[in-house]
Amino acid sequence: MTGRVAIVTGAGSGIGRAVTLALAGKGYRLVLAGRRAEALHETAAMAGDAAMPPLCVATDVSDAASVEALFTAAVAQFGRVDLLFNNAGINGGRFGIEDMPVERFTEVVAINLTGAFLCLQAAFRVMKDQQPRGGRIINNGSISAYSPRPDTVAYCASKHGVLGLTKSASLEGRKYDIAVGQIDIGNAASVFSDHFARGVPQADGRLMPEPVMDASLVGESVIYMDSMPLEANVQFLTVMPSKMPFIGRG
Repeated sequence: MTGRVAIVTGAGSGIGRAVTLALAGKGYRLVLAGRRAEALHETAAMAGDAAMPPLCVATDVSDAASVEALFTAAVAQFGRVDLLFNNAGINGGRFGIEDMPVERFTEVVAINLTGAFLCLQAAFRVMKDQQPRGGRIINNGSISAYSPRPDTVAYCASKHGVLGLTKSASLEGRKYDIAVGQIDIGNAASVFSDHFARGVPQADGRLMPEPVMDASLVGESVIYMDSMPLEANVQFLTVMPSKMPFIGRG
């Protein structure tokens, strides 16, 4: 995998940073995208490759021109794109449906779903025309793409949309040798995960602490998915703490 070119969106923190570090450890040439340039450079410094430092591109994934600039910069720097980890997203906070601000709902969908589409679309345009042709796209879905938590209608709806995006792109990518899969992540340690230990709302209204796994395991999972030749695809992969109450939720 040494020398493969990977774009990671949402690379400034959390899952994106963990996946970046895992890819760096395998010798990928990296393009890091996110809204905060300072955070991207922090991730790049942690990746620690003085010979081939990551390219950091401040990017708003919900803006088509910004996404186009990201992929243009990646190709200009490295000549191609072999892997897109389509990860950027926000959770949008907790609101009952009747109290959800329309503006917040729209923001979550714009970043989590429209942003994922724009990045996937740009990757298709590059991958189908490069030589050797093709590449791999891994969308960051969520367990919420299958089973929601209470008071997360915007996040849940957006991730169900990502699931449909993955299926459509997997089908349409076949003719271009583009393999599209999805990783669905349970409770992984990040800046957003402190509340898991304090208690997470359950379907019956209780607050219950839930176990958390190290985010580095997500990085290992992404590397596994990308280790396949393009004629094979890990279509869906769920990685979560073994004792997380997802199976049987509700």
